[in-house]
Amino acid sequence: MKTLIRGGTIVTEQGTFPGSVLIGDGKVLRVFEVPDGPVEADEVIDASGKYVLPGAVDIHTHMDLDVGIARVIDDFHTGTVAAACGGTTTIVDHMAFGPKGCSPWHQVKEYHRLADGNAVVDYGFHGVLQHVNEQVLEDMAQIAKEEGITSFKIYMTYDFGLDDLDLMKILQRAAKEDILIASHCENHGIVTYWRERFAREGKTQTKWHPVSRPAEAEAEAVSRLLYLAQAAGEAPVYIVHLSSLKGLEEMRKAKAAGQKHFGAETCPQYLLLDEKLYDDPQEGLKAVMAPPLRKQEDRDALWEALGNDELDTIATDHCPFTFAKQKQQGAEDFMKCPSGAPGVEERLILLYSEGVIKGRITLPQLVKYACANPARVAGLYPRKGVIEAGADADVVILDPEKEWTMTTGRMHGNADYTCYEGMKIKGAVDRVLLRGKTIVKEGEFCGARGDGQYLKRGKSVLV
Repeated sequence: MKTLIRGGTIVTEQGTFPGSVLIGDGKVLRVFEVPDGPVEADEVIDASGKYVLPGAVDIHTHMDLDVGIARVIDDFHTGTVAAACGGTTTIVDHMAFGPKGCSPWHQVKEYHRLADGNAVVDYGFHGVLQHVNEQVLEDMAQIAKEEGITSFKIYMTYDFGLDDLDLMKILQRAAKEDILIASHCENHGIVTYWRERFAREGKTQTKWHPVSRPAEAEAEAVSRLLYLAQAAGEAPVYIVHLSSLKGLEEMRKAKAAGQKHFGAETCPQYLLLDEKLYDDPQEGLKAVMAPPLRKQEDRDALWEALGNDELDTIATDHCPFTFAKQKQQGAEDFMKCPSGAPGVEERLILLYSEGVIKGRITLPQLVKYACANPARVAGLYPRKGVIEAGADADVVILDPEKEWTMTTGRMHGNADYTCYEGMKIKGAVDRVLLRGKTIVKEGEFCGARGDGQYLKRGKSVLV
C-alpha cells in the first residue's frame, strides 16, 4: 500500500519547501517539491496549509519508573499514547535503578518486560550504571553489542551516585567501545549539605527546593564531567536536562578549549517555567523536579543558546506523578515529594507555539532539536528524525493556525495535571504516522497497543 502526503510545506533542518511525500512499506519512498506527473497511491492525505515534519524523537523519558517512594503514573502504553498525540514517534527511555548490586542486564530484561507489546510508538532504552566493577564494564559492552543499547546513564548524586574513580573507569571503557555516557550533573555534596541543613531548620516548604539544588551544583558537575571525559581520552558524554546559565557557561568553556565528543539537552520546563512557581506551596509541588526550575535569566540564556545552535537537543524528562495523591507526599516536606513532571505530549507544540511563533527558534531549528539531532545522539539517524527516501515513514502534520488552550483535560497521559495549564497555544498536531500507519488523526489516538517496535541503536553521533 502506498500513501501520498501532498500539498503541505515540508520542514527539514535545512529549510522548508512546498512538496509531497510518497510512502510505502513503512518507509519514505520519495520526497519531491513538485510532482512530475501523476503519482500512484492507495491513500492521499491532503496537507494543504499545514507543515509536514519528521516524527519527533524524545530521548529522555521515564515510563513506568519506580523511584522507591512512588511509581510514575504512565506506563509504556499510556505514556506512549501521550507521546504519539504530541507528535513524538520514537522515545529512548531511561531505566530505573535495579536492586542493589544487580547486573546491568537485570534492568534490560525488566524494561523489555514492561515495554514490549505495550508501546504504541517505537522505543529504545538507555542502560543504567549504579555500581562499577570489571563484570559491570563487560556487561555494558556486551549489552551495547547484543541489545543495541549504545548509551548508559550515570548519576553524580542520589543514592547510587558514582564517585570520580568509578566515573573514570566507566568513561575509559566507554571511549574504547564508542558508548555514550549520559549524566545527571549535580554536585552531591552541595545538594546533600543544603537538604540536611534545611531539614534541621524546618525549611521544608517548596520555596526551599530550588535553593537546595542551586545552579552552582549543576555547573560544578558539568565542569567535572567534561574534565573527566577529557582525561579518559575524550570519552563521549551527554549532559541531560541542562537548566542553568552557569552550567551552560561551563560547556562554553570546554568548547572554547577545543573539547569534542560531548553534547547537551535542555527541556521545555527550563525554557518556559521559572522558580516563582515554588512560592505557592501547592502549585510548587507540581514542579518539584531535579534539577529545579531556575530564574528568568537562565531561561533567557537557554533560549539564546538554542537560537545560536549551542545545544544539541530538547527532550522532556517525562516523569509524571499524580498531583492529587503522589505529589501530596511532599505537602509538608518537599524532600518527600516524588521528583518529576509530565511533558512528553506537550513538548513539540510548545516549541512551535512558544519558540517558532515567538521568534526564539526557527522551524528548521525545531526539527533539528526535536527530531534530527535526538536521532543522531541516539544512534538512530537517518532511520529516524528525517523525511527522506529510505527513512522510516514517521511523519507529523501540524496545523499552524489552530488556536487552543492547553489544559489537563486535553492531554492523553495518566497525569492529573500539566505544568502549562491555561497556556494559550497556536498550532496543533493534526495527524501522526508511524512507519506509514496513521496513529493520530485530528489530534486523537487511533493506533493500537503494541504498534511500537523495539529499536536496536547504533553509535551515537554528537554534532
